Amino acid sequence: MLTALILAAALLLDTLLGETRRWHPLVGFGKLACRLEGRLYGPTRQRGAAAVFCLLVAPVGLAAWLAALPGIGEWLAALLLYFAIGQRSLGEHAQRVQNALQSSDLELARRQVGMLVSRDTAAMQAPDVARAAVESVLENGNDAVFGAIFWFLVAGAPGALLYRLANTLDAMWGYKNARYRHFGWAAARLDDALNYLPARLTALTYAVLGQAGQALACWRVQAPHWDSPNAGPVMAAGAGSLGVALGGPAVYHGTLEQRPVLGAGGAATARDIGRALTLVRRGVWLWLALTLIGGLAHA
Repeated sequence: MLTALILAAALLLDTLLGETRRWHPLVGFGKLACRLEGRLYGPTRQRGAAAVFCLLVAPVGLAAWLAALPGIGEWLAALLLYFAIGQRSLGEHAQRVQNALQSSDLELARRQVGMLVSRDTAAMQAPDVARAAVESVLENGNDAVFGAIFWFLVAGAPGALLYRLANTLDAMWGYKNARYRHFGWAAARLDDALNYLPARLTALTYAVLGQAGQALACWRVQAPHWDSPNAGPVMAAGAGSLGVALGGPAVYHGTLEQRPVLGAGGAATARDIGRALTLVRRGVWLWLALTLIGGLAHA
């Protein structure tokens, strides 16, 4: 029951405060990772593993110590989980894209979606922008929300922090290019491992809260063809649940990539961005309700 109350407190903090504009721990961690990369970088697997180990041990150990402090450990755990969850921030970023599209301001929509995705946005048309935003909402629903909650339920605040730090390192180093192919392998593999179960629970959540049969069929048939073993189930199930078509061609770093099509239905529109955000929000309520029920049953 205490776990459920800590989760509820963290979600309430995220709803009321959103992402802190200054001194956010994940932003500070990213800056530290950049500095450490400058010192430890080398095109070897050993250097990459050493960098990941050095960056994760101290903050996760500190989180474990803080969460165990008598009297205030629960409050600190709620605060740490709040920093790990980014539901309101995700909603705010996606809503700006939706508003720009609905105002027919394509240039603004391109700039706003560029803050959510790593692909090139300069030549995007309105359907491309909407598709990219919906994909980002669905994928980050797992990465910034459900994954953190899952690891909190499994391993407390240290588990949620470990997950988000690994996710941050993967976003920085987990690229299959000349610089990071070997150095970033440890970050990418750790993120894949930590995301395996949360991604599939997120996909199931999306399916349950939408067009379930279609979502499960898209997950089963389409997800194995996606590059990422975890993003595939999440995005395929989410697209099927919403009844939209995602995936397809996209430009990354000047190169056109032919990605598999995910989902079923028509092209994504500005309205579907809001529908994807609603799907994530309803999923959070479902997870919180199940956690509370589990706590009451245990009590």
